[in-house]
Amino acid sequence: MSQESEADSSGEASTGEASIEEASSGGAALPGTLSEDLRAELVAFRRDLHRHPELGNQEFRTTAAIKERLERAGLRPRVLDTGTGLICDIGVPDPAVPVLALRADIDGLPIPDMKTGCAYRSTVPDRAHACGHDVHTTVVLGAALVLADLHERGLLDRAVRLIFQPAEEVLPGGAPEVIKGGGLDGVGRIIAVHCDPRVDAGRIGLRYGPITSACDRVEVSLDGPGGHTARPHLTTDLVTAAARVAVDVPAVVARRVDARSGLSLTWGRIESGHACNVIPQHAELSGTVRCLDLAAWHAAPDLVHAAIDEVATLHRAKSEISYVRGVPPVVNDPDTTDLLRAAMTARLGVHSVEDTEQSLGGEDFSWYLEHVPGAMARLGVRTPGERTVRDLHQGDFDADESAITVGVELFTAAALLDERR
Repeated sequence: MSQESEADSSGEASTGEASIEEASSGGAALPGTLSEDLRAELVAFRRDLHRHPELGNQEFRTTAAIKERLERAGLRPRVLDTGTGLICDIGVPDPAVPVLALRADIDGLPIPDMKTGCAYRSTVPDRAHACGHDVHTTVVLGAALVLADLHERGLLDRAVRLIFQPAEEVLPGGAPEVIKGGGLDGVGRIIAVHCDPRVDAGRIGLRYGPITSACDRVEVSLDGPGGHTARPHLTTDLVTAAARVAVDVPAVVARRVDARSGLSLTWGRIESGHACNVIPQHAELSGTVRCLDLAAWHAAPDLVHAAIDEVATLHRAKSEISYVRGVPPVVNDPDTTDLLRAAMTARLGVHSVEDTEQSLGGEDFSWYLEHVPGAMARLGVRTPGERTVRDLHQGDFDADESAITVGVELFTAAALLDERR
């Protein structure tokens, strides 16, 4: 991996000398802070990933770079059977002691990097780390280097698992493959961060309960006999049928679930016809179903199917529906959320934590929480005082790189505090 001239990649983790016992009594800070050399190395690592984004299930270079650095730290990572992504334990898991897992997603997005005057902008056409996964990856890597050093010094008494997960941006995400590959075996809880460009660097956002929404995909095909626009009564007027499906189905679905569930069907594509005087024989719609509530998410496929069939039948159209399960909502476990709050408070004080809203975005971290308790924090990446918001999934997205240190020290503090819970 090329680190170019930004930093010397040989920097070692500086973990401080204060004991955990002193920290727990308030006498000293927790160990596990970063040296300047390691900070610089991690920034260089993130910039290298940012220059070379890879799409889901294609993250071969990214996986190799992570693997090389972990092996250089004396760890033994295991690449997933899919060929991208990897799992690595710090310490030997004890069947009697649940493992804490740290998760990062490693894939980029199929959009161009639109930043100007940026030395580390993407070098890959129509590919960008526009969701901060390069930051997430670097945070977990940095935590790995620090925690490995603490383990060697006898300051980390339980195993910690690192999960570098591929394909978060590809429904239903790469998390199911990680789980299938034993990624949660022996894990007692799992934590993650996600970049938030609306939160200042140096702060995190936390929420108890649901923090993201479920997200599914719906594809609808409508068919019927077409004909001349002069004689719509002799046809299935598919343009009108598609329009009614687009307008009426979301309204019907909304009336059949508790309004507090936040279930929303939104269309992103509708296509039909080629000439102004020809009623077509085929129409297509596609969209997403988003939902804030887990119970409503489980009921959504049947509700959406029924509503589409009813409206299509009313207009004499034959419907075929493909309902693709995406991801359930991320529902933060209260105890794990408390752990993240305590860890951040130990590092930067009580004012470094703020409440955050539930997002309608989807996140495949939710699949892990179907098996073990865990929580995700919003990692602030906005430079304090900056007025421009560089939103996620936009070509000009970037992050204040001081957030890397914050994320690393949040995770190391969580690992140390989790030992005593």
